[in-house]
Amino acid sequence: MRQFELTAPTTVDDALATRGTFLAGGTTLVDLMKLDVLTPQQVLDINGLPLRGIDTSDGLRFGALERMADIAAHPGVYPVVSRALLLSASQQLRNMASIGGNLLQRTRCTYFRDVAMPCNRRDPGSGCPAITGANRMHAVLGTSEHCVATHASDVAVALVALDAEITLVSEDGERVVALADFYRLPGETPEVENDLRPGELITEVRVPRLDWASRSTYVKVRDRQSYEFALCSAAVALDVQDGQITDARVAAGGVATVPWRLRAVEEALRGKPVTLASFEDAAAEATEGVKPLAHNAFKGSLLKRTIIRALLELTEGELR
Repeated sequence: MRQFELTAPTTVDDALATRGTFLAGGTTLVDLMKLDVLTPQQVLDINGLPLRGIDTSDGLRFGALERMADIAAHPGVYPVVSRALLLSASQQLRNMASIGGNLLQRTRCTYFRDVAMPCNRRDPGSGCPAITGANRMHAVLGTSEHCVATHASDVAVALVALDAEITLVSEDGERVVALADFYRLPGETPEVENDLRPGELITEVRVPRLDWASRSTYVKVRDRQSYEFALCSAAVALDVQDGQITDARVAAGGVATVPWRLRAVEEALRGKPVTLASFEDAAAEATEGVKPLAHNAFKGSLLKRTIIRALLELTEGELR
């Protein structure tokens, strides 16, 4: 790890006035600093800032410094959000990691994390060896000829499914951005991963009220039971009335370069009976645009099966 200066501002204004890299839980930043992937000269410990609080009275609101473990355990948090958090990392990391930091975590692509290898995200224009190299864990949706790295966050998938928004502040003021619009596809500029502007800080995460999201789940398929990133995941919320699906929210992780909202699957579910055939027909819509690589062609069929598994979990005892 290279030498850096550490300061600890106590107000948001002070943090915004001091240019540097923000440190909350440090569960991603410190790792990348040790690998020399990130080499900030000025690090700002923001844990003293008043950016905490969990409110479930009208939708969900989380201060950006709330820890993942505390949100997951809080009464009134939608199951899909709580479960996505509980299936992330380890208990020790969840106790440290902040919700704001989790949403900004960098890809776990091994080429990105190895400074001896080229990587367009780390070194624009150097190339993407994952396209022709070891790519079993990589994306099949939202890719480009410049990057095929998957987005790492579990809870971001759940939050995108629920139309979450984030509040961002800078010296220029405050703005609110839909989380789905915050993340950027790699296109020709994979080094630009999101819409965070220089000097901006996430202060809050908000999820609109959705009473029927009490029927929701997050299914994560991975190579081992714990402390592993997703090969594929599905965040699903269902509104079922008299055996008919009246509304749905569906998003996928582990298969795309950003948390991937599956609106075609949602539309295919609406108005359909709670049957396996309905689930299979809807899940088939998830693979539109899939571009498999040499080692991850299985992800298309795995995505469909993961969505069906989540739907079956939510309708146990109601299936016709």
